[in-house]
Amino acid sequence: MIKNIAVIRGDGIGPEIVAQTLRVLDRTAELYGHTFNYTDVDMGGCALDKYGDPLPESELKKCIASDSVLLGAVGGNKWNSVPADKRPEKGLLRLRAGMEVYSNNRPAKIWRQLADASPLKREIVDKGIDFIIVRELTGGIYFGEHRTENGNATDILRYSEKEIERIGRIGFETARKRRKRLCSVEKSNVLDSSRLWKKIMHSLAEEYPDVELSDMLVDNCAMQIVKEPSQFDVIVTENMFGDILSDEASMITGSIGMIPSSSLGAGTRGLYEPIHGSAPDIAGTDTANPVGTILSAAMMLRYSFDMKKEADSIERAVSEYLDCGYRTADIMSSGMKPVGCCQCGELITGFLR
Repeated sequence: MIKNIAVIRGDGIGPEIVAQTLRVLDRTAELYGHTFNYTDVDMGGCALDKYGDPLPESELKKCIASDSVLLGAVGGNKWNSVPADKRPEKGLLRLRAGMEVYSNNRPAKIWRQLADASPLKREIVDKGIDFIIVRELTGGIYFGEHRTENGNATDILRYSEKEIERIGRIGFETARKRRKRLCSVEKSNVLDSSRLWKKIMHSLAEEYPDVELSDMLVDNCAMQIVKEPSQFDVIVTENMFGDILSDEASMITGSIGMIPSSSLGAGTRGLYEPIHGSAPDIAGTDTANPVGTILSAAMMLRYSFDMKKEADSIERAVSEYLDCGYRTADIMSSGMKPVGCCQCGELITGFLR
């Protein structure tokens, strides 16, 4: 099978973690008889330096023409002083809108080898942490009107029934493939947008009688994620709430460097990236953890390319790597074997079979 992948190496540690991920993908293609063609795309701070634009239209078109997009990370302190509409992160928002991806799916799963790295008590961790946050990606307050005038600032949070329904279906369909429990998270005791959200979710529930739907206010959900994470299977929520909750969920698993994510729309083409940032303070030091990006590539194979066996192989290789005691600096603990970014990629590639 031939697949065309747009590759955004990005800023900071992005080029380093992407390089190791491509090494893993190349070996996977070799083992299973596939061909992965890569097209480099400039986005973020590097594109701003090169073109004066964080995502030129020509670069966006490369992504739209691809079968899927692999992204490292964008941004950094270097570009903090540029105008808001030119910030590297604006390129990412435009990429999501241009690709028409509206569902960001972030698994929060603790690897058994990293149970001691979780900040939670062991008795909580031992109950199990394995859930997915389905975050609406192109609506809400991030995409509403922003205005500052006369000493007042306003940000508009707006959702339509259509936007809520389509992300709700992703939530129900995801739960149907897992343990059939969906928790809808909102703030319906305060916000009109959340009351509409709750109404639409309960309307959809009639079409999914095999999925158990529950409601939870976002502040309570933030507490429950650290108190009893085992209660969750799939969480579906709006953009800003999902942004915050998914970062919280990633930390209870032991390291933000281990967590992949996918952004999907109506078709099979997706945007795949680790959830961590560009970490410019460690860029070029060969200390970054590429596992989150490698696992994002595995998600790409599974969800966009229908390559389940190939994805399983990558995830097994990561598990064997952890079994052997190898650790990058972010998840290092006593008695483990320290490795850098390049060696991590080399080892995981070696475990592929």
